[in-house]
Amino acid sequence: MSMLKTIVALWLLGCCLAAPAQADRLKDIATVAGVRSNQLVGYGLVVGLDGTGDGTDFTSQTFRNLLNNFGVAIPAYEDPESDNIAAVAIHAELPPFAKPGQTIDVTVSALGDAESLRGGSLLMAPLKGADGQVYAIAQGNLVVSGFGAQGNDGSRLSVNVSSVGRIPNGATVERAVPNAFSQGDALVLNLNHPDFTTARRVAEQINGLLGPDVASAMDATSIRVRAPRDPSQRVSFLSVLENLEVEPGQEVARVIINSRTGTIVIGENVRVSPVAITHGSLTVSITETPQISQPDTPLAGGQTVITPRTGIEVDQGSGHMFEFNAGTSLRNLVDAVNQVGAAPGDLMAILEALKQSGALKAELVVI
Repeated sequence: MSMLKTIVALWLLGCCLAAPAQADRLKDIATVAGVRSNQLVGYGLVVGLDGTGDGTDFTSQTFRNLLNNFGVAIPAYEDPESDNIAAVAIHAELPPFAKPGQTIDVTVSALGDAESLRGGSLLMAPLKGADGQVYAIAQGNLVVSGFGAQGNDGSRLSVNVSSVGRIPNGATVERAVPNAFSQGDALVLNLNHPDFTTARRVAEQINGLLGPDVASAMDATSIRVRAPRDPSQRVSFLSVLENLEVEPGQEVARVIINSRTGTIVIGENVRVSPVAITHGSLTVSITETPQISQPDTPLAGGQTVITPRTGIEVDQGSGHMFEFNAGTSLRNLVDAVNQVGAAPGDLMAILEALKQSGALKAELVVI
């Protein structure tokens, strides 16, 4: 049996096995090293505007150079200004494995004081990569979602942004980006979120399907996997790997606060140590009282069961203290604050105070 047939057979066997609880596909949590997109950027001229272009010097210079390329000689003392043209910056993303002749979308943005790019057409413009090489050529009619209107008295109304537009399939790829996908006897998978537990589980899942020592975790991000040298077999090999179900490790205890919008995201592993906080006129007491149930007949094989009991008491006016016992989860704090109708800003202040006191067992991230 060839290696490809063996891979397919093992994959079918893996599909028959029950997937672990809350498992994710490998393609959703990891990427192949070297398989990436590349950014392209260019400069061009948009023509055909309805008097909404710009009159900057570099736009006039670009317009002059364009006419000279077509054999139109303009005297040096004349300035070829026009309100129907605009100098623009062009950027696009070249996806991995893009081949010459394929098309990609481009975004066009005004560089000068053009009021709107609506109705304009981008003339042929090269798109270059970070190495200075031309990888695509852009040209086409712009799609602009925004619009604006202006009165004689200076009043103005605008909806969305009319100085930026897109050209679907507006650039043709002229050069392929070399990659190392088919080189060597191994591939490296990089996790989107570094985690030692997840890296270990990925390696174990691959080894459990394809055999021992096929995969090895290099660090919290990278897993090295031995792969076939033949490109066609390597594609089939990765097709099997990316559909493997892996249960990621638990996320780091983290609290995310957006100070501009008041959004607060709290991870499930966040805990609070014994602490008391004064905040306004709120009094919140949270207690954790485990209830122990003993078996009626110990000799019959019964087991002692510990059932957690959480009590929350809220008083808005008679006290000034938040009180927490050991082992309290942050969810209890959120529930308590919600009961008194406190604003998100109150919870932000409480979380920051908990972090400063060392009682918040989590990473506090303010964005």
